[in-house]
Amino acid sequence: MTHRVAAMLACAALAAAGSPAALAQAYPVKPVRLIVPLAPGGGGDLVSRLIAQKISEPLGQPVLVDNRPGASTIIGTELAARAQPDGYTLVTATSSHVINPSLHKLPFDPVKDFSGIAFIATSPMMLTVHPNVPAKTVKDLVVVAKANPGKLNYASSGTASIVHLAGELFSVSAGVKMVHIPYKGSGPALNDLLGGQVDMMFASPVPTIPHVRSGKLRPIAWASAQRSSAMPELPTFAESGYPGFQAATFYAVLGPANMPAPVVNRLSSEIVKATLSADVKERLSAEAAIVVAGGPQQAIAHIEAEIARWTKVVKAAGIKAN
Repeated sequence: MTHRVAAMLACAALAAAGSPAALAQAYPVKPVRLIVPLAPGGGGDLVSRLIAQKISEPLGQPVLVDNRPGASTIIGTELAARAQPDGYTLVTATSSHVINPSLHKLPFDPVKDFSGIAFIATSPMMLTVHPNVPAKTVKDLVVVAKANPGKLNYASSGTASIVHLAGELFSVSAGVKMVHIPYKGSGPALNDLLGGQVDMMFASPVPTIPHVRSGKLRPIAWASAQRSSAMPELPTFAESGYPGFQAATFYAVLGPANMPAPVVNRLSSEIVKATLSADVKERLSAEAAIVVAGGPQQAIAHIEAEIARWTKVVKAAGIKAN
């Protein structure tokens, strides 16, 4: 009888250890790797490091950022898709994750091969023009563009970048014809915009706002659903007569498909708490990002919606990958 009771107790202990509650409590027992499929120094890298540092303490294990740039984020993202779904390999998804499906034959499915974990924030594009362009509002710009078809041009950080697609979305939405001028990066494009070699550009507000403040560039509108605290006086495209017009990168954390729900929930909870902490919110706001702090379902829903949005733009504009 004693042996039978001992055996029953042992079985009960094993069952409890394998329960969802026990699994969530035990995780993690080793360092967590957060793959950033981008080069160090950009927005995605900055946000990833902020979150990784913030959640390391409550998780009780270091969260290590692993930069794996290349092939428009495909290399690093594939590593995460093929990893064991145990919660020890995660990946930061940005705008490339939702643009790539319409341009490349991917070695993974951008939705089905991933578990949503958290939707951190969005970073809207700001449309600015060189002061030589006689427009102060979206309406003004459309009038100028329609009066001069094919004469206005816009710079981008490269073909099929979020900056390029924002310009194409504007052309399609407003029914205007403009010339796209791609550059190898946002820096050279912004320099030529400042010099008047190009007329306009959708760009991250972080490097752009100082030039707006100095009068070297004129702001037109935010390409977001709401105004940014970085320049709250600037209207959105929606307020300017183009409802639904949005062009923003985003920051979400994903894991491989089929991760255990308790592990997903633990990670999601810690990342959302970190995103909503005062110091992280302040830093994100300084980068002109709009905090979302959404959970797994919001992350996947946003990715699905953005894939649909940019696929339409790519097809309408006939854009091909380089």
